[in-house]
Amino acid sequence: MLYYLFSYLDRNYNIPGAGVFQYITFRMAMAVIVSLIVTTVWGRRLIDYLRFKQVGETVRNLGLEGQMQKAGTPTMGGIIILLGILIPTLLFAKLDNIYIILMLTTTVWLGAIGFLDDYIKVFKKNKEGLAGRFKIVGQVGLSLIVGWTLYFHSDVIIRQEVKLPVKYDAPVNFHMKNNTPVYTQDIKSTKTTMPFYKNNEFDYGKVLKFIGPGYEHYALMVFLLFVIFIITFISNGANITDGIDGLATGTSAIIGVTLAILAYVSGNVLMSDYLNIMYIPNSGELVIFAGAFVGACVGFLWYNSFPAQVFMGDTGSLAIGGIIAVFAIVIRKELLLPILCGVFLFENASVLLQVGYFKFTKKRFGEGRRIFLMAPLHHHYQKKGFHEAKIVTRFWIIGIMLAIITVITLKLR
Repeated sequence: MLYYLFSYLDRNYNIPGAGVFQYITFRMAMAVIVSLIVTTVWGRRLIDYLRFKQVGETVRNLGLEGQMQKAGTPTMGGIIILLGILIPTLLFAKLDNIYIILMLTTTVWLGAIGFLDDYIKVFKKNKEGLAGRFKIVGQVGLSLIVGWTLYFHSDVIIRQEVKLPVKYDAPVNFHMKNNTPVYTQDIKSTKTTMPFYKNNEFDYGKVLKFIGPGYEHYALMVFLLFVIFIITFISNGANITDGIDGLATGTSAIIGVTLAILAYVSGNVLMSDYLNIMYIPNSGELVIFAGAFVGACVGFLWYNSFPAQVFMGDTGSLAIGGIIAVFAIVIRKELLLPILCGVFLFENASVLLQVGYFKFTKKRFGEGRRIFLMAPLHHHYQKKGFHEAKIVTRFWIIGIMLAIITVITLKLR
């Protein structure tokens, strides 16, 4: 909203300094600052309110050191994160940008599902919370909205180099690069970025090319299936990772910084041209949202680091995972998520492996066996005697290394 206000003041009254709101980097910095203020200042008040309402965490005794001491710690703190994201984005981003609209929708949608789950657990005294099938339906519903919008919306385009004569109806753009004429067009496309692949590009529309003529008609179905899988997997991965103080929050902040960098270079015509990566017009605006997201995670970490004064609950973890997934999809970097979200991937995989192996061995040998001392993976290390603060710090270090590798893959072809 402030963007439109100051643009109006600059255009009509030429007020000194008003034009600075035209710069994405300035608005991103302001989004980070406001997000930190919201989460740290208002966060304290919300924590006190949750404690007053006795919105405490119910803890099962799993035999983990220091676990029972966390009983009664306020939960549903994800509300703090949601406010830290929504308020700065509404203040500083262009609200008519389709990518910003999708990210705001994702935040509210998954935040609402998580809030309902926490509400049932806390106030209805139902430890199971919202039934898993309803969570999946909500995630799939969001995935369909995101996928359908990205596939059909006229503002969702990419710019690619073309050779004359062109086969698209879109206008041809021209510029010089290394004293060589280059022609480009802004077109609708199902292409995305894929690491370690020729030109770093992958086209969903060509997945079923092997079936022969007419495969193009199934492009939407293939794209939607990918979107559904990515959003549900990453969202649940973040949920599972949120098991010890500061792990999900800190890891998400690292991922958020990386996504901000990827959004900036993908939405900047000069940077994308220099790095020879896909240019996505208007996607640079997502940097403001990414700044608010990182600020919200870091601000929440002020209270969520060991020993935690508040837990985010599903209100925060489901929203965080979904935000990361949708953000990566809209900047066409979702196939980098197995690297960037490696911590989420390992945590999710450890549960799947543990459950699968237990069922297999029970059926095969009559006795269930385990791969890990306990799943998810962070609990395995707790069982081995590691302090949770050490586990979290080491997982953060791994997350930083994976983030650096993710950025490097843009130039590995």
